[in-house]
Amino acid sequence: MESLNLNVRVDAHDKKSFEQFCNSVGMNVSTAINMFIKAVLRERKLPFEIRDDYNDYIYDKLNEAEEQMKTTTKRYSKDELLEKMNNIINEFESNNLE
Repeated sequence: MESLNLNVRVDAHDKKSFEQFCNSVGMNVSTAINMFIKAVLRERKLPFEIRDDYNDYIYDKLNEAEEQMKTTTKRYSKDELLEKMNNIINEFESNNLE
């Protein structure tokens, strides 16, 4: 079987941490990546869940806001609503980029 090189770009800190992990479990990075590839090909899926929490979070927040609006007589302008929505988005992004 022919072997080829695979080059990927990785954050320097992540690479070092991954190398340390691999060493701690008795393998090198190449072996770990090959195990990952074999698992994907065997299972025909990624060996972990990929989720988009962003959409769930925004949807939940909008539902909460809708429920609050149903129980109040206060009326909001379009600009106030957009500002509140932007605040929710910015809060989510700042919490998930840390």
